[in-house]
Amino acid sequence: MTDSPDFEITLRIYWEDTDAGGVVFYANYLKFFERARTEWLRALGHGQEQLRLSESAMFVVSDTTMRYRRPARLDDLLRVTVTLAEVRRVSMTLAQQAWRGDELLTEGTIRIVCVDAGTFLPRSIPNAITTALPQK
Repeated sequence: MTDSPDFEITLRIYWEDTDAGGVVFYANYLKFFERARTEWLRALGHGQEQLRLSESAMFVVSDTTMRYRRPARLDDLLRVTVTLAEVRRVSMTLAQQAWRGDELLTEGTIRIVCVDAGTFLPRSIPNAITTALPQK
């Protein structure tokens, strides 16, 4: 990894994460990435439920691109990272990776859009969030 991520969490792989072949089911990486994004926002001071209640704002995924390089297996300890790639008025693009030690297993680009919690129509990202984001 050349650049330091903006945020990372550590996750253990459990039976429920694996498929019949004993490796992590490919779609579960999306769940791992979601957990990392949620904790990243929380670390910035903005829990998802608090955001929904106080700002009537939610983030939804609009695009994903994933690349699977190596499988993770039962009991592996993964480091899942979040790096802010781009911020726009209503959306953010994040580069995310899953690592086992120094081995890159999966990487993806996730675009999240801020929507009104009542209507699900796009809206501006709250200023409190944009000011808390790392400067690029």
